[in-house]
Amino acid sequence: MSAFVHRLSSLFVRVFSLSCLCISSLSFAAPEPTAASEQWFVDFSRDVKAKAQKKNLPGYALAYVPKGKPASIVLSGKEHKRGAPIDIDTVFRLASVSKTFTALLMAKQVEKQDLDWQVPVSTFYPKFELVNKGKQPLVLEHVVGQSSGFTPNAYDNLIEANYPVERVLNMLSGLKPLCVPGECYTYQNALFAVIDEYFSQRDSSYQQALAEDVLKPLGMSNASVGKQALLNAESWARPHVAISKNGWRQSGVREDYYRYSPAAGVNASLQDMIIWMRALMGESSSVLPNDLVRQVTQPLTKSKKELYRRNWRKHLSDAHYGLGWRVYKFSGETLNYHGGWVKGYRAAIAFAPDWGAAYIMLINSETNLINEITPDFWQRFFKQAKASRASIKQVVKS
Repeated sequence: MSAFVHRLSSLFVRVFSLSCLCISSLSFAAPEPTAASEQWFVDFSRDVKAKAQKKNLPGYALAYVPKGKPASIVLSGKEHKRGAPIDIDTVFRLASVSKTFTALLMAKQVEKQDLDWQVPVSTFYPKFELVNKGKQPLVLEHVVGQSSGFTPNAYDNLIEANYPVERVLNMLSGLKPLCVPGECYTYQNALFAVIDEYFSQRDSSYQQALAEDVLKPLGMSNASVGKQALLNAESWARPHVAISKNGWRQSGVREDYYRYSPAAGVNASLQDMIIWMRALMGESSSVLPNDLVRQVTQPLTKSKKELYRRNWRKHLSDAHYGLGWRVYKFSGETLNYHGGWVKGYRAAIAFAPDWGAAYIMLINSETNLINEITPDFWQRFFKQAKASRASIKQVVKS
């Protein structure tokens, strides 16, 4: 059996339980979803394909995951120009979607009483003791909940310039907050390095703790942390940067944000992310208890600017940041969301807890198309789901 045939055989074995709508460059035909209620996703997927072809995207992996039911997936493109087709096990960088993992990992530490959300950051990194001294101290909740009060994206430029992590943290500790910690939304990446400090104090690491407490128990076999882990993956999507309006060039994998793993260092395949979204919807409560998921998705800090995001604004009536999650009111419904962007990759995940539905989009290029596709998915989902629910109620009444 050739390696390529073996690869396809493995793919069929792994997705035979999924309702697989594969609009892609793969050389096999997969069945379209059979349920009439899924026609909206078939139409959505075809529109995505058309838009992706127009933009000449190198590749992407997309999934709709209804709780307790087979997922519908879309695979398109290749790992790189002369590489293998993207499949359900192809690994992508998650970028800031990593923060959703960090939030649940730290929630598990709190659950085990190894930690508390109100522990001062100076416990991990003493130089932060002077931040807001004598008033509200900077605590773990402010880090994961993006309410430190520091200038938004403070020293991201130094991350990208590969300044030593210690130097960046020292400079952060000397910043004067724009507001009292906990009172305003100020998105950060560099500050998440204090979480690495917490684990190193315990002779562990973020990578080890995430693997032991989350990835392995959930069976996320392709998920990992760090640049080397990505490069060592059997199948991984190469990053691409724009060279023209609809032209892309393969680029190298940058180390910069990987050095801040709790902020942006996790890698995963579509199959891993389907498992992750199912766990968030309560299908693996022994690993991710429902109360922990509710805890990290509680709206904490108002993020008003989110209400004006292009393609989103007509759907959003409220926007907050919880712990590692954006919490929206989308068409009147709760939607927990996070996106990610590093050089050569875009990612987005979201789930509607009251409707038992989740969405995943992984792309190996820096396209803004994801900002159009994601709200479009949810607009279509809620429209058909509400219509279906109303129809059922009508039948019951009659």
